[in-house]
Order: sequence, then structure tokens, then C-alpha cells
Amino acid sequence: MKIVFLETETLGNDVDLSIFDQLGEVVKYPRSNPEENARRIADADILIVNKIPMNESTLKLAKDLKLICITATGTNIVDFDYINRRNIKAANVRGYSTQSVVQHTFALFFYLYEKLRYYDEFVKSGEYIRSDIFSHFSARFHELYGKTWGIIGLGEIGRGVAEVAKQFGCKVIYYSTSGKNQNQSYERVDFDTLLRKSDIISIHAPLNENTMGLIGEEELRKMKESAVLLNLGRGPIVQEDALAKALRENWIAGAGLDVLKEEPMAPDNPLFPIKDSTKLIITPHIAWATIEARQRVVDEVYQNIEAFQKGEARNIVTQ
Repeated sequence: MKIVFLETETLGNDVDLSIFDQLGEVVKYPRSNPEENARRIADADILIVNKIPMNESTLKLAKDLKLICITATGTNIVDFDYINRRNIKAANVRGYSTQSVVQHTFALFFYLYEKLRYYDEFVKSGEYIRSDIFSHFSARFHELYGKTWGIIGLGEIGRGVAEVAKQFGCKVIYYSTSGKNQNQSYERVDFDTLLRKSDIISIHAPLNENTMGLIGEEELRKMKESAVLLNLGRGPIVQEDALAKALRENWIAGAGLDVLKEEPMAPDNPLFPIKDSTKLIITPHIAWATIEARQRVVDEVYQNIEAFQKGEARNIVTQ
């Protein structure tokens, strides 16, 4: 079988991809080239991708294609109506980045909550050398203990965040975007209650019709002025114009984002002009990207292909 791996650079250059050579003829392309993608996969049996749209425009020449392997959990790139008509299967990877995203959630949070940028610069600027006392209190911050941590999307990552927040002494509440989650370990609340009661809100939900634009001006106005919003789900869940306004006008205390509506960041993104790092931190979609998680993706995709070649269904996504 011929395996074509597009966009290898989306996994970085420090992971070992040689494992795929055991599965057949493998052709690797570092980056997507929209004008060349269709030609590149014309004789592929199996395709490995991350961000390239899997639709008729891309796949029309791939007459032998049998399996699309996505190096992520989300399948928004796939036109399932089209691939179903052609009997092409799609497989994703699951659970590979749970620990990494949980870790990054709290990294973003504490950077904001404890004003770490401010205090680091206070020392490095020499102000601490000139200080008359041993400490410094200008940027006030609070204990996490006793606060209410609200979670939007209590899947595997959301549950991981909930467990850590609980260890810090937080009360954890959650909102189910699907309406189906009935986790008995934490209190499920309606969306309005979560917005009004939470001191911290972290988003770990997928992007779908229930979550697109979920957090806008109306929702941000309902949040506490002391609240911190964290988005580690998908960028379009939060309306960026509304968030920029909320931060400028102090409706909430701060926001930590690892995802944006458009990635890489658009030059006219309304959040780009906000340079106050005590209010906003944005990381370039790296929450998932520890070396361990990225190598885990490779290993999972390998197992998906190996199973498929044996006639077994592993992580096959159906819609």
C-alpha cells in the first residue's frame, strides 16, 4: 500500500516518523501545497493529514484512496458526505494530549492569576534591587483555594482539569454542550449559572453547531469582573471581537487562549493590539504539543493503519 503523509511539519521535526516505513511505500511532504495536494495523493491508498480539507476538491484524483488518518481528534476537515459516497474511511487519534492540555490549562491560568509577567519584569528591571522591603504588593492576586472552576465540555480533558482543580480546593461545576453528559462526580449546571458563578471558566469542548460563537458579548457581561476565561477547545467558540471589548473595558479580569478563530493569527485579529500580559496571554496552539504527545500521535496513527491493513476497525470515525 502507498501511504502519503502530507504536512509532516504539523507534528514538528523532532518526532520519529520512520515507523511508517514498515507499513508500505511512504511518501512524506513537509507542508501543504493547495495547488499540488490533489496530484500528490493521486495514487495513495492511505493518507495522513492534519489541517488540509478532505473534500472533493482535494480527493477527486485519489481513485485508490481507502483510509484517511487524521493526526488529531477533531474531524472538522472531513467532508463525510463525500467520503461516505466513495466508501473511504477516516480514523482519528484520541486521548493523546490529555495530560499535555491539562498541564497547559493551568500554565495559562497561573500566568494570569498570579501576575507572573509583572513580577518577573519587576525583578529583571532592577526595581527589586532598589526596593526598600523584601516583597512587593502592587499587582494583587488571590488564592485558587475555595474558588469555583466552571468547565465547558467535561470530556476526557475537561475531567482532567476538574481533577486538578479539585486538588487545589476548587468547587467544580460544568456545562454540557451536548446536553448528554451526566457525570456524577461534579455538579452539572445550566450555561447561565456557570457564567455567573464561576471564578474561572475553561473551555474544552469541540467545535460544532452547539459551540460555534458560544461566548459572545452577552455571555461575557454575565461573568464576574474577577473571572478568568480560558479557551483550550477551538477558537471560534469565543467571539474575538467581544472578548477584546471585554478585556479593554474590564468586564472580566483576564483571558488565556491557546486557540484562535484563524490560525496562524490574522494581522487584523482584534486581540492582537492588547499587549497587557496581566490581562491576556495567547499561545500558538501548543497545548497539545509536548514531545510526548506528538510522538503518541505518531504511534496511534501507526496502530490505526496497521489495524486497517489487517481488516480491523480502530478509531474509525463515522458520521
